[in-house]
Amino acid sequence: MRRRATDRGQASAELVAIVPLLVVGTLALGQALLACLALLSAGEAARSAARTAHVGGDAKEAAHRSLPGLLELSDVKVDGARVRIEVRAPAVLPGVPGIPVTASAALEPGGTG
Repeated sequence: MRRRATDRGQASAELVAIVPLLVVGTLALGQALLACLALLSAGEAARSAARTAHVGGDAKEAAHRSLPGLLELSDVKVDGARVRIEVRAPAVLPGVPGIPVTASAALEPGGTG
């Protein structure tokens, strides 16, 4: 089977067109996975901070210790038995701000949770 002269370089042109789309798609998937990690970690940090606040400890320090190193603790609010924290996930895509994630937890006085 003979190739036509107009088919020359077609595979190279298609590769050049698809590679940027694959890179952006991979980065977007990585960003989504980081946001999921931030959501799960924020919930765990809020529960840890609520347990610590329930026994009279430093809720902010407990939340900070519970987070993985790549997540940034933005805010901790303690209102009685309820703790609300805000975590910022780092941005993977250039020019995109970090993703803020909030979580809250509370322990009932005299109860286990």
